[in-house]
Amino acid sequence: MPWLLRLLALLLLGVLSLQLYFAARIALMAIMAPESTAFQRSEVWRLVQQPQGLRWRQDWVPDGQIANSLKRAVIVSEDDIFARHDGVQWEAMEKAWRQNARAEAQASRARQGRNPKVVGGSTITQQLAKNLFLSGERTLLRKGQEFILTLMLEALLSKQRILEIYLNSVEWGEGVFGAEAAARHYFNKPASDLTAWEASRLAVMLPRPRYFEKLPQSGYLQERAEIIQGRLGGAVLPSAR
Repeated sequence: MPWLLRLLALLLLGVLSLQLYFAARIALMAIMAPESTAFQRSEVWRLVQQPQGLRWRQDWVPDGQIANSLKRAVIVSEDDIFARHDGVQWEAMEKAWRQNARAEAQASRARQGRNPKVVGGSTITQQLAKNLFLSGERTLLRKGQEFILTLMLEALLSKQRILEIYLNSVEWGEGVFGAEAAARHYFNKPASDLTAWEASRLAVMLPRPRYFEKLPQSGYLQERAEIIQGRLGGAVLPSAR
């Protein structure tokens, strides 16, 4: 038994050390931009293996150089109560957990060899936590770590800073990351000059940017962008604390 207790203690120490490492990284982001995210590093590996090689566009710009229309459009499209919640939309999270429990039960009854698909109820903060530190694996364990990272982000950074990092690091196409690169790639202008319609169009692309990059004339993209544009006035922008 003593060896088992020592093993458990070592495991607990390892988990605690990992969380302290994450907390230190996040605290540093209050004054420094992250050099890259876990998702971006995985994309580099994928892109360098393609015949055309690595194509990469990312230019970090401060919050003041990102059009408010884009901030509003992303909030409307991705997380409409971003400025008010504590990092998690609890109702959406509860619904996601119920779906996951049903999927696990169905997989168990069917004796499937693969893991059931795990869905999330992700806020902007949760998406940032995942992109910054985690793999694309969709498991309950990874979702639990995402939850802890989300709380750390909300505790250590302002909402304004969270949105600034998110908009500078999120994917907007094949090798296109961040608002500045997206604005120049699609509209040949800086992110500060985006119109309400252009911003709405970029926001609609976010869940599937590589897909919509190949379908610029998509009817869904056009219709959804018009809906988002009509709701911009109701979006609440976060302020620095």
